[in-house]
Order: sequence, then C-alpha cells, then structure tokens
Amino acid sequence: MKSPLLSLPGAVAADSPDEGVAAHYGEPSHEQRALAAGQGFVDRSDRGVLRISGPDRLSWLHSLLSQHLDRLAPGEPTEALLLSPQGHVEHHMHLVDDGEAVWAHVEPGAAPALAEFLDRMRFMLRVEVADVSDAYAVVTGGGLEPAGGIRFDDVAGSSWVVERSALPGLPEQGRPAGLWAYEAFRIAAHRPRMGLDTDHRTIPHEVGWIDTAVHLEKGCYRGQETVARVHNLGRPPRRLVFLHLDGSADRLPLHGDPVEANGRTVGFLGSAARHHELGPIALALVKRNVPVDADLLAGGVAAAQEVVVSPDTGANADIRIRRQPARRP
Repeated sequence: MKSPLLSLPGAVAADSPDEGVAAHYGEPSHEQRALAAGQGFVDRSDRGVLRISGPDRLSWLHSLLSQHLDRLAPGEPTEALLLSPQGHVEHHMHLVDDGEAVWAHVEPGAAPALAEFLDRMRFMLRVEVADVSDAYAVVTGGGLEPAGGIRFDDVAGSSWVVERSALPGLPEQGRPAGLWAYEAFRIAAHRPRMGLDTDHRTIPHEVGWIDTAVHLEKGCYRGQETVARVHNLGRPPRRLVFLHLDGSADRLPLHGDPVEANGRTVGFLGSAARHHELGPIALALVKRNVPVDADLLAGGVAAAQEVVVSPDTGANADIRIRRQPARRP
C-alpha cells in the first residue's frame, strides 16, 4: 500500500520489501540526525497490523507463540515468534495489549498469512483475528505523541500504530525521515529483521531473539523442542554478527551477498546502511565456527566483525570463543 507521505517533496521510494514508503526525503544524513535528536519520525506504514480481540486472546496466544503472554499487562510492549514445528522462525511480531485487544505489527506482506494461520487455530475459543493493515499504520519517532495511538518500544524512539488517516498530518509533529535512517539505527542496535537478516532455516538462538522474543520457562508451544535443545546444549549452526564495513568502498554490499573468510563462503549479508556516526555498517549471518576475530569480505567489501551472538550461546554451554591461531613471526 503506497503511503501518502511519498507525495512529499524529495521523497524517494524504498526498495522491496519496503517500496510503499520513502527511503529518504532528499537529505538522508540530516534526516538521521533529526531522528537521533527526537525531532523526526519514520513512516513504516508498509508493515502489517493485526488486532486480536476476545476474552481468551492472551492465554490463546500464549499457547501458540514463544513469549509468555497469558499475564501480559495492558500497555506493556513485547516481542514474540511463531515457529515451525522444527523450530524455524516463521513470523516475528511486536505486540501490545490495550486492555481490550492485542495489537501486533509484522513485516510487510506478512499479515495475511499470519492472520489466516491464527484464524485456523481458534477452534472454540473466544477470540477474533483481524488484519487491519488497510486502516492502521506504523510510525516511529521519539517526538511523536499521536492521539489515540498504540505505543510500542523501538530502537529509534517509540513506535505507534495509528489510523492511516492520521499519516498526512504527522509532518506537523516532526521532520519526516526515510526508512534508511531507521534501518541505520536498527542495524547499529544489532537488531535483526525478519526476511532480511534471516532465512527459512533461522532458529531464535542464531539471531539473538532468544533474549527478546522467547520465554524459556513457559509451557509448550510449537517449535519449543528445538529452542530447548539448543539452549541446553548450545552451539547453534550459525550466528549473527555486526560488521564495520570498509568506508573507502563507494558502495554498500547488497542483501544476500556472500560473506567470505579466507576465500571461503561462510554466510550471507543481511542488512546494510550508512550510519551518521559509525559509517557503513551491516548485519550478517555466518557459520558458528568462523573465528570471532577473522577478517571478512561482505559482497567484496572488507569488514571487521563484532560478536552479537556467541558461537556457543546456551544456558549450559562451555563458552570458549574461537579465535584465529596466532601467527608465528
């Protein structure tokens, strides 16, 4: 769905999967600084929005998702995953209950499939699932206080679910900043994004969602066996890394580009951006046994890595981070 803010002067549409919103409005660096100062906002209205109502909504979602939800307090934001039976991540969602319904926002294009799955799982419970993406939108910015908005935590200030009809009036509250600005903050915060920094094989431990979107002491839910096994034994197959990219390169590597170490492909690049302070940065998913101090190439661009997920993450793992052997003189 094309945002009305794409008609603002200087607006340049983002690439897929975010082509419905602006990548920037002509001044990406200034927009990022305005967002950092709490004076800007980002239009993320391409994201899907679901509303789950009914008296059984929290206990029902608790039984399906990875997060502890049956006693979720009104106004308390959280994250949750829907996993496959094998423990692979199918949906990542941000949730908040307003006392009458649970609101969730998900990746662009993901809401219809998620709503269809949830609707099939209602059985005789008193819940109603609605995809309300046509009527509601997500916006992010520390300076926003939209009337009637549903508030979520976010890496670039608060996010809000607001009525779509409110979008044209938001420039009166702050400077519009494009999605490039938001993505730079997200990557710098080491927060993966579903579908960009993950693939169909991703499990929660690999990308750090075990800390934010999984409750390790709740009852059964789909995919729990994989979560428990990896948590008890450690050593997930891959790990998320943060990359400082070579600033002398005249381009950013692209999503899906190979990540190489010593001439061998060891993973793939997820998201990349130019941060107003850190310079070019990225997230990548690499094999667990890649030394944490190995120099990498991401799409042909030199990169130094920071550990986001330990190679041996898990409750009972003997964590001994693997480094490259010392070079002899």
